[in-house]
Amino acid sequence: MILMKKIGFDNDEYIRLQSQNIRDRIAMFGDKLYMEFGGKLFDDFHASRVLPGFAPDSKVKMLLELKDDAEIVVAINADDIEKNKRRGDLGITYDLDTLRLIDAFRGIGLYVGSVVITRFTGQPSAIAFENRLKNLGIKTYRHYPIAEYPTNIQLIVSDEGFGKNDYIETTRKLVVVTAPGPGSGKMATCLSQLYHEHKRGITAGYAKFETFPIWSIPLKHPVNVAYEAATADLNDVNMIDPFHLDAYGKTAVNYNRDIEIFPVLNAMMEEILGASPYKSPTDMGVNMAGFAICDDDACKEAANGEIIRRYYTALGNVRQGLSDPSEVTKIELLMNQLKLTVADRPVVKAANDKAEATGDPATAIELPDGRIVTGKTSSLLGASSSMLLNALKELSGIPDDLDLLSPTIIEPVQKMKTEILGNHNPRLHLDEVLIALSICAATNDLAKKALNSIGELKGLEAHSTVILARVDEQTFRKLGINLTCEPKYQTKKLYHA
Repeated sequence: MILMKKIGFDNDEYIRLQSQNIRDRIAMFGDKLYMEFGGKLFDDFHASRVLPGFAPDSKVKMLLELKDDAEIVVAINADDIEKNKRRGDLGITYDLDTLRLIDAFRGIGLYVGSVVITRFTGQPSAIAFENRLKNLGIKTYRHYPIAEYPTNIQLIVSDEGFGKNDYIETTRKLVVVTAPGPGSGKMATCLSQLYHEHKRGITAGYAKFETFPIWSIPLKHPVNVAYEAATADLNDVNMIDPFHLDAYGKTAVNYNRDIEIFPVLNAMMEEILGASPYKSPTDMGVNMAGFAICDDDACKEAANGEIIRRYYTALGNVRQGLSDPSEVTKIELLMNQLKLTVADRPVVKAANDKAEATGDPATAIELPDGRIVTGKTSSLLGASSSMLLNALKELSGIPDDLDLLSPTIIEPVQKMKTEILGNHNPRLHLDEVLIALSICAATNDLAKKALNSIGELKGLEAHSTVILARVDEQTFRKLGINLTCEPKYQTKKLYHA
């Protein structure tokens, strides 16, 4: 029996509420509105994981209603370019994701005006990326670090502060500032533009579209805690908005960077408009996500699972030298607050038990009805490939003792890999298994039946007892499976391709 995943979020209601709130905010200002879009615009998979029912492209659908008045500015942090920072959900670097975003925006009819490289200090990789953008015909601007930001308002709001930044030339009434990831300088870009527009006699306003933290739910709600776990590398901290509490006597949740920057924004608004329309950083936002939660328990359960996944991601990144151990410590503290352990992720124990029993790496996946299927390492298949075939057999009702791929199919592929292509590992990766299964489906009804069940893998939870090869990680991601891995390699070699 297949059980449907609990829906905790009404996406249609969200789009209705959010669209109207954005229209109202645009109407507040005259010549131009700079709107900072936090999170992911096209594929906010974090939101869809912690708010089951949230569609990853909801924000884009709202933008399309305003596309004649809107243009996009993409901000990217020069330090992130230099460090080859990657998007955790797609596995690509921020600079490549910037190109992907531009293509995606253009593909649906949205106008991309330019790219701004923030915190620019002459990083070689940032200069190379800037040249690449210019060669592609994309307008590129530089913004620089400002000493004593965000405390020294007089310096920041001066020709020595925002005044040093390039003025980004825009042509439309609504300017959406987005980025490939957090910490890219979206808010500072908006504020810098307000300063430059004011000097040119243009009345401009600012608003923020940030899904998380959700201001209208409790501070320690798992959905908000999951946001802290997702941004552990930024040291973001969710807080009660003291400005909102003082102005209205009401509790609202925001995060440290918005609260720290609010006096700067307030001072700029007063200079531009004579009086600021905002009394708190929460006022700046247009987020209506909290009012579309229709099953709070379902969202709490989903968010708890995301926190544990983020914990394993941080462990793996530290093991690979990609993150600081402090990220793990922070997420451990968040898990302790909610009394979460890795035992709350059933696939972890199942995979580790299988590995202990076989003495080799193992992988486990939880099916929609709660059953857990495992895969072990063999001479023909890696553990994840074995698990995938076993899961497809279970989902399509194929007996376990029947092989979907016979050795006569697998062995020629292994020979090609090792003897001709020179690979050391003869076992089939996930993508190779899927290709082999697709070929077999042309003449084998069982393979065809299994292949037809692949769509049911989306959204399932899986765990590997070792760090997987990037090709397997990418295939899990493309299948929509939420994968975690133990922070260890299968071998003791220093180099892991």
